[in-house]
Amino acid sequence: MTVRVPVRGELLAWARSRSRISPADLDTKFPALDEWEAGTKQPTLKQLEKFAQATHTPIGYLFLPEPPEESLPVPDFRTIGDVAIGQGSPDLLDTIYQCQQRQDWYRDFARVHREDPVSFVGTLTTHVDFVEAARQMRTVLSFEPGERGSTWSEAFSRLLNAVDEQGILVMVNGVVGSNTRRKLDPEEFRGFALSDDLAPLIFVNGADTKAAQIFTLAHELAHIWLGESGVDDANMASSPSTNTIELWCNAVAAEFLVPAAGLQDVEFDRNYLTDDLQRLAHQFKVSTLVVLRRLFDVGYLAQSHFRAAYAEKRERVIGLMEDRQSGGGNFYNTQPVRVSKRFARALIESTLEGQTLHRDAYQMLGFKKHATFDELARHLGVV
Repeated sequence: MTVRVPVRGELLAWARSRSRISPADLDTKFPALDEWEAGTKQPTLKQLEKFAQATHTPIGYLFLPEPPEESLPVPDFRTIGDVAIGQGSPDLLDTIYQCQQRQDWYRDFARVHREDPVSFVGTLTTHVDFVEAARQMRTVLSFEPGERGSTWSEAFSRLLNAVDEQGILVMVNGVVGSNTRRKLDPEEFRGFALSDDLAPLIFVNGADTKAAQIFTLAHELAHIWLGESGVDDANMASSPSTNTIELWCNAVAAEFLVPAAGLQDVEFDRNYLTDDLQRLAHQFKVSTLVVLRRLFDVGYLAQSHFRAAYAEKRERVIGLMEDRQSGGGNFYNTQPVRVSKRFARALIESTLEGQTLHRDAYQMLGFKKHATFDELARHLGVV
């Protein structure tokens, strides 16, 4: 005899909507879903477990009397127009929870090892002129235009290393943890900052374009200098909201990457921008999209001209990114970027000293094999 589980259709519909998985994909896996939601049929326990797993829903939620009100555990600055989004997908929620777990662990590690607090966290306010704020950030991180190397990739790598050396945990990942089937959606969020004196953390959505990633990193750095946590959509194309913090962070990020002083008396042809954008992008070691945004900021381009050129360039960048996608590169090069080099080194060191269980280290680092742990330790120079 088949035993079925009484579950409210309202909760199943909520889990389906919350998952953001297309109805067609769920209908293929669960042909009776419409009947379950209508209450004309009930799933078995096994079917319900599979449904919870497929929709990334804690199964206990499905036995509640009504759908829970889920809110992000940090301030949410994302908007559509001027309207706050107010909800997060399971992918975003799980990513934040995982980063909070890593931050909690590193904070304890820093206390045990008597590490000094990161000196600049919370030292600025939105009343500080954004040009001065950006100057301070560039000075601390040694990221003046002449200190960025010869290529965009080298500049981004230098910035990541400089941020890491200053005590900030930076994680750049395009999926939830190590689950390549759960790709993060840049349209939902581009990054977030978890401010903390001992363990400030920045997450950058690695599924976004490379141009957007460096802008997001700069935006989240501004959040750290403010001492303000938050989830952002850090959009270069337009001001994401009327929120004072977001407007200030966007202005600081743009000035940090391309100082307005460096654009004084710049000459270019508004009708044939491509060559000039490439020249300026090479000069500042940023993408042409960032340069385009700065030309608009300082008044060289009208809004209509900027939006049209930005949309065209962004489509081209996305196309190039898709064409160049591969299997993800060498695991031992990419995983430290996904979890933060500083965090990975500290966790491996703590585990080798017997202060952290191997099981917990594997879980936080995103793999299961001891051989992988050993090889990562060697790659990072811990052993």
